[in-house]
Amino acid sequence: MPGDVQFESMRAVDLSRLHEWLQRPHVRRWWREGETYEEVVEHYLPSIEGREPTQLYLIALEARPVGFIQTYLVSDYPEWETLVRVGAGVAGVDLFIADVELTGKGLGTAALGRFVREIVFGVPSTTACVADPDVGNTASLRLFAKAGFRRVREFVDPDDGRTHALVRLDRDE
Repeated sequence: MPGDVQFESMRAVDLSRLHEWLQRPHVRRWWREGETYEEVVEHYLPSIEGREPTQLYLIALEARPVGFIQTYLVSDYPEWETLVRVGAGVAGVDLFIADVELTGKGLGTAALGRFVREIVFGVPSTTACVADPDVGNTASLRLFAKAGFRRVREFVDPDDGRTHALVRLDRDE
């Protein structure tokens, strides 16, 4: 299924699409921010405008936006860095496929693999990439495993009170 997967930097005009995606049940189950459009704007617009260091992208399949992916340096978020304890030069990544009919077909794995190779590890100083799926999100855990990430440990995220798995892919793996 994967086909031609590309990444487009998000723009302010994309926030209404992101808001709509965040309301879909299969996304909302694991992404709890952004109930209102205003909350989505408040959370994501600073990154789009360069006031926050997270890089936001749309995942496009055959030039059609089908998902969301973001990356950031863990060290740019000191509270997060203290919680996950991953060391210097480590980037974080988060993603979702917006169309439920496209899930479970390898698109997420293909998008994640390409994104990490081209964008995350496109920065020479980035030594590893981590993510923190909820331990109950078995589809996400499978996706990261298929993309070469290994499970490092579990922790409780104080923001949601839930247990998350820290998964990691080192540049040299």
